[in-house]
Amino acid sequence: MLTGLKSRMMNAARSPNAERALFVVSFAESSFFPLPPDLMLGPMAAAEPSKWLRYALVCTVASVLGGLAGYAIGMFLMDQVGRYILDFFGYSGGREMELRAFYDQYGAWFIFLKGLTPIPYKLVTILSGALHFSIPIFILASTLTRGLRFALVAWIFQKFGPQIAPVMEKRMGLVLIVVAVVLVAAVLALKYIPH
Repeated sequence: MLTGLKSRMMNAARSPNAERALFVVSFAESSFFPLPPDLMLGPMAAAEPSKWLRYALVCTVASVLGGLAGYAIGMFLMDQVGRYILDFFGYSGGREMELRAFYDQYGAWFIFLKGLTPIPYKLVTILSGALHFSIPIFILASTLTRGLRFALVAWIFQKFGPQIAPVMEKRMGLVLIVVAVVLVAAVLALKYIPH
């Protein structure tokens, strides 16, 4: 099933409606769709390097709007819909409780770290709604983290071209985790280093 979806996404990335398809996939991925928009974003940025920032922005706006849809699922439809999405991605029962406990402790940092990493962002959006997390902080954290992630992916592809795709596919998670760690370390350093 995922192979067929991936193939359709790659075809959409080469179509005249690629930008609209990128928006739809980015929106859907933040609330229920199983594949990340990076699969389209990278090749699109490589094919049209001058539009890499525009494509990253499209992904970011759509992802934040889709995140609000995921938030609504968690807030209003957790038992009817949200639980099934969590089950589908293997986060039911004990793992859901672990996520909730981590979320309760770290809040916005949870959104930031999960938004950068390859862990499905829809889990964050749905849990944010289920736990009635602050919507302004949710939007701000989502915008920062998703914007950073998509800008990084688009920039790398426009800089190195389509030949970077196999490397990114294998190492995307590692790259994003390193970026997240560096950013967290920088924030902590600014907070704790005497001025």
